[in-house]
Amino acid sequence: MSVLQTIFWSAGASRNALAQRLAYSKSKANAMVAALLDEGLLDEVGLQESSGGRRAETLRLSETLGVVIGADLGATSMQIAVMRPDMTVLARHREPIDVRQGPGVILARVRGLMRELLARCGLAAHQVIAIGMGVPGPVDFESGQLVNPPLMPDWDGFSIRDYLREAFAAPVFVDNDVNLMALGEMYRLQRNLPNFLVIKVGTGIGCGIVCHGQVYRGANGSAGDVGHICVDQHGPRCHCGNQGCVEAMAAAPAMARMATEAAQRGESAMLAERLQSTGTLTIEDVAQASRTGDVAANAIIQRAGSLVGQMLASIVNFFNPSHVFIAGRVTDMGPLFLASVRQSVYHRSLALSTRHLEIQYAPLADDAGVVGAGVLAMQESLSRAGSISGSGSAAGVGVGAAR
Repeated sequence: MSVLQTIFWSAGASRNALAQRLAYSKSKANAMVAALLDEGLLDEVGLQESSGGRRAETLRLSETLGVVIGADLGATSMQIAVMRPDMTVLARHREPIDVRQGPGVILARVRGLMRELLARCGLAAHQVIAIGMGVPGPVDFESGQLVNPPLMPDWDGFSIRDYLREAFAAPVFVDNDVNLMALGEMYRLQRNLPNFLVIKVGTGIGCGIVCHGQVYRGANGSAGDVGHICVDQHGPRCHCGNQGCVEAMAAAPAMARMATEAAQRGESAMLAERLQSTGTLTIEDVAQASRTGDVAANAIIQRAGSLVGQMLASIVNFFNPSHVFIAGRVTDMGPLFLASVRQSVYHRSLALSTRHLEIQYAPLADDAGVVGAGVLAMQESLSRAGSISGSGSAAGVGVGAAR
């Protein structure tokens, strides 16, 4: 399992690289790789570039193991993908949703889409190794259930695992959506950044924390729920019941509300025209207005970025990450939002905390969550006790532990 996990996280490795990473002798690494190749758990997928000697073969998890399914549920949209063990996407689907419709409606659609995507790939349910799912709320990771999620109250205590088990024998792993974004970035970086944050700013605001190369979930799964940090004691009331939460003042609904107010006050002709034609404004409207140089839209983006940066400065002082990746719908805002966040963080954080700090948009963008869901499924399957078979049906990987 250590060999398989190392190859998975390296996105392909040679025998020599494997021996170095696991501190094995070359003979031990070669023997283990040979055994795993014979069992159909590994594939040789081509020669690597020469480093001066004989070109080494690249090793990857075998395609015959099966596939994983990743599902990334947000408050207003979802993405589902079928992936090989190396996270190559075979089929995907994205569509808008409203999680307030409840688990019955949403998960029925999710389950149907999973079947459709598998059929599109010519695959059957028994070829699914595991399913990973991200949801926009606090999750008790061991039980896989949401706990008092502010954005989706009807989901509290609902067993997503039991629901999906009716259609799939594969184990199901559920986590907060931002944690999965962090896992997706970890996979992209091949675990080469041990301490970083992923901040998602969308309908809500959350934070994925990677500490010493592992996603940190806290004692009960609520670590990273930074959207309810107060940035103004006299600010508007948040749906959590408190006042002045950064989520209530800088998330997508707050920016849309500020845009509506600016349009009604006559501060932006473009936003006013859009409001008149559609009856409502979104942060996409704010972003579009900003790109044309709209003063009111720019002010909204700068204020939201500054408030997110104010919250983030406290986290940076406490955690001292090397990188902060910003994801979610605010990435459409372009450089202005990012500049406002950076300015606020650098102004409010200690010099030592920001000396080597990099703040940027998440390179995986909208794909971070669904890739992270696949990574969660594969990682947990490899790390938990259970059988693994290269016969083309790998649904037994880690099933006992996951259920």
